[in-house]
Amino acid sequence: MEQPCSAVIIGVGPERGLGATLARHFAAKGLHVFISGRSEAKLQTVADSIHAAGGQATAVLADATKSYDIEHLFEIVRYQGSTLQIAAYNVDSNIPAPILEMEEETFTLLWQQNCLGAFLFAKEAINCMLVKQHGTLFFTGATASLRSKPPFTAFASAKAAQRALAQGLAREFSPQGIHVVHSVIDGVIDGDRAARQFPEYVQSKGKEGLLQLDAIAETYWAIHCQHPSAWTHELDLRPFKEPF
Repeated sequence: MEQPCSAVIIGVGPERGLGATLARHFAAKGLHVFISGRSEAKLQTVADSIHAAGGQATAVLADATKSYDIEHLFEIVRYQGSTLQIAAYNVDSNIPAPILEMEEETFTLLWQQNCLGAFLFAKEAINCMLVKQHGTLFFTGATASLRSKPPFTAFASAKAAQRALAQGLAREFSPQGIHVVHSVIDGVIDGDRAARQFPEYVQSKGKEGLLQLDAIAETYWAIHCQHPSAWTHELDLRPFKEPF
């Protein structure tokens, strides 16, 4: 009997968010998705929507910065007995502040959420994937992964560190069959977060000026399906109208 396949996505929040959209997309492709985040209510809502569409989902409450939470998450994945095909680190915490006004705790927290958590997650995911020497590990980056602009200097330093982590992992584990991907989301995603935090900006951009959630998920899946002779490590995604 063929072993079932699975995906793990951490950083799952609102229904109209990238984590939830990736989970629904991967579930629709036949993977059992393990969704993780810090809000039990949001996770359950996403899991329910996947079940209603005929997919399989398991919600696991976890803080990406806590090693025991991440270990527990992957213990559940292993216990289920499926082959881990995809792991996506989708945590994207940003706190804008001028450097001279920022507390050490805030700077540290941004590094923990964007880089330390990525390391903890990647370590467990790769250990699972090495069993079959196959799998795709995604890191969702941002414009700040490539350049720093106040008042987002602390966020950019954390995202740049995450990018460096992804580069090192790709060089170390690609020869062992692990496809490590860093995606730069260079623009605003048309989701609940942007609509809540800066509605006027979203309205001014219009649909064509925002990244669409399903389109991002389709790109992630296409990259997962790439032949190993032509793997993409880094890509940037932006609306066609974005003046980059």
